[in-house]
Amino acid sequence: MDPVIILVEPQLGENIGMAARAMANFGVTDLRLVRPRDGWPSEKARNASSRADHVIEKTLNFETLEEAVADLELVYATTARQRDMLKPVRHPVEAAHIMRETVNKGGKVGILFGRERWGLNNDEVALANEILTLPVDPDFSSLNIAQAVLIICYEWRMSGSDRQEQLPFETPDVPRASKDDMVRLFDHLEEALDEVNFFRPPEKKQHMVQNLRNIMQKGDWAEQEVKTLRGVIAALQRRHLRDRSSS
Repeated sequence: MDPVIILVEPQLGENIGMAARAMANFGVTDLRLVRPRDGWPSEKARNASSRADHVIEKTLNFETLEEAVADLELVYATTARQRDMLKPVRHPVEAAHIMRETVNKGGKVGILFGRERWGLNNDEVALANEILTLPVDPDFSSLNIAQAVLIICYEWRMSGSDRQEQLPFETPDVPRASKDDMVRLFDHLEEALDEVNFFRPPEKKQHMVQNLRNIMQKGDWAEQEVKTLRGVIAALQRRHLRDRSSS
């Protein structure tokens, strides 16, 4: 069971839609609204959701926040401002793990997001069990709703034990270049550079070769990449020979 995302008095349908899109990116689908200014349903929200229709279509609209959180056991209030309340304050990573533990025990959790301009009021924060805040720059702490929803839904997804399996694709499994492949590449490059008198003055050649080898050794080369680069070097050598024979 995923967490419930609750938007309190959102002003623009577009912001609701973008929040729905952010939720859908990470598999969260339970969206609740409390008194959206422009009403519900909203075509602007649907258009802004970029085809997150499965979130939009099951979105619930409530008249009061108390009704919206009535079936939840653990509620977080998001805020960028310190509140004069004795509530635990959680980092999103920590909050995601606590929510995951609660859900694994059969509980239902929710996260409150306030108005675009000034967030949640103290009475609304008081309904929450804990406060969730993001480690933003204190000199520029303003986030739009969709950005905040995206970050928290991402941390929720990452808190799952199968997070390594959630990537849509992986690094291609191709043969890696052996040390012998790399040595042959170094020798080939050095030979080609010698042909064009790259190493000048001669007494600095050893140091220059070492630098080149260090640079190229930093990469995690695939076997095919080494073959391609050697083909490039060979092509440049052939061109150099043609240029010399025509001069």
